[in-house]
Amino acid sequence: MPKLETKQAVVQEIKTKLDKAKSVVLADARGLTVEQDTALRKTLRAVGVDYKVYKNSLLNIAIQGTEFSELEKFLSGPTAVAISYADATTAASTISKQLKMMPQLEFKAGVVERVTYDAAGMQIIAEIPPREELLSKLLGSLKAPMASFARLINAAAEKRAEA
Repeated sequence: MPKLETKQAVVQEIKTKLDKAKSVVLADARGLTVEQDTALRKTLRAVGVDYKVYKNSLLNIAIQGTEFSELEKFLSGPTAVAISYADATTAASTISKQLKMMPQLEFKAGVVERVTYDAAGMQIIAEIPPREELLSKLLGSLKAPMASFARLINAAAEKRAEA
């Protein structure tokens, strides 16, 4: 396969992934050992996140005209791309957990729900709990007043029954 066709195939692969993406996280993985990089890939794969290193020029071509086009200014040096399809914060939170064990790894930028964040913003996004946890907290806070009211009514009914 000629070189141009190979590059076009990679650009098309990136575009296809971006079309389905809920979030994209750019990271600088310079300095990671092969073992650390393999562990990072395995961890991200386990949570359903695609992780791959692309050439910045091909990545730049693929993001033009998409909601991810603002990432262009962060495409310098080696760039690892983590693409999350299910939960928008999964890629960022998983990488953030790995940062503690791999200090060489660092956020560059990312796009979550069509908003572009720099490295500091991605660190904040990484601290947001997963969607399921947020929904359970919301349900718990909606349920708490009703449960208190039910206990109050029950106590009043028991008191009335005793009298």
